[in-house]
Amino acid sequence: MITSQERQESEQPRRCFVVGPIGDPHAAHGSPEREAFEHHLGIFEQVIVPACEKYGISAVRADGIAHAGDINEQICRYVVESDLVVADVSGGNPNVMYELGLRHITGKPTIHIGEAGQLPFDIASIRTIRYQRTRSHLAGARKEIESALEAGIRDGFELLTPARVLRGLQTGDGPASASEADDGGKGEDEDSPGLLDDFAVIEDGLDEMTADMEAMTKTIETIGALTEQSGTDMLDLTQANAPMSARLAAVARYAETISAPAGELNIIAAAFAERMATLDSGVRAALGLIEMTPPDERGEGTEEFLEQLMSLDEAAQDGLAQIGSFGASAGAMVRVSRHLRKPVKEISAAVKQLTSAITRMGEWATKARALAHSATA
Repeated sequence: MITSQERQESEQPRRCFVVGPIGDPHAAHGSPEREAFEHHLGIFEQVIVPACEKYGISAVRADGIAHAGDINEQICRYVVESDLVVADVSGGNPNVMYELGLRHITGKPTIHIGEAGQLPFDIASIRTIRYQRTRSHLAGARKEIESALEAGIRDGFELLTPARVLRGLQTGDGPASASEADDGGKGEDEDSPGLLDDFAVIEDGLDEMTADMEAMTKTIETIGALTEQSGTDMLDLTQANAPMSARLAAVARYAETISAPAGELNIIAAAFAERMATLDSGVRAALGLIEMTPPDERGEGTEEFLEQLMSLDEAAQDGLAQIGSFGASAGAMVRVSRHLRKPVKEISAAVKQLTSAITRMGEWATKARALAHSATA
């Protein structure tokens, strides 16, 4: 018979993978990249390693992986397979958030740490050990990690499910669901529809982004039609050798007609960019999980999910091209008349927000195309 002590020892973490910003050790002294390397190396060596060693846990981070091979694949495997992950979420580094999202999917023990004032908003519901760049605060952070390890080894680590993380909900201690009771507490149903069950929130978010794109397309078309009409009116006035006051009045009317759709475009673009920021780590985690799953074992919704990412990217690229052509001439338009300053400012802000968001979306689509191709190869 296995004693409680033997069970506790068998479940104790033996390997900890540390996820966090690393910086560039080869960068010039005094550069931000080199300072980041020195800072996070110090956190690793002075805080995380000694805390883990106290409980016989070996800690390693990505630049300490000794095995030859593809570093991205190795990192994914360490993130998924390690007994424990300590994640430094300072600054919301995109690579860190992707790896953290992938870890959350496994439901395995994860401890979050981060520099005070540098924590990303989208994991605010998860307890995070905060530190500051002083010796006393670093010592305090090490003790907090030790306490978290002691409690986890003694009582079991708090497990985070993808649904809880992606929805930003607080974890709870409610009773097990009926489905868990039916399968003997294994927590998995033989008729599970596939990998993407826990990503309903992502699908909803992508549907909302698709609706945003459709709304932006209609608004851009409206602005384009108004601009074309204005060009025709101005050409008529020029050919008729109309006085400058008449031309200025025409410009003022044009500015007034595009003010409402320009403002609407900026509002939609802001909503689109906000959804992108919220979904980014979850989508990347979903893609990482799909990548690690053999094509013949992927869920039924996988193909549809990948196609949705690719289609959304194509629509977004088309929309950006349309609005971008208008934004490129914005400077010249502002010089025509002060009446155009406000609508042009709105459109320029929309272009800026869309450009940043669609860059991330392009990364999603690139990975989705590669995964879709691997499934048919």
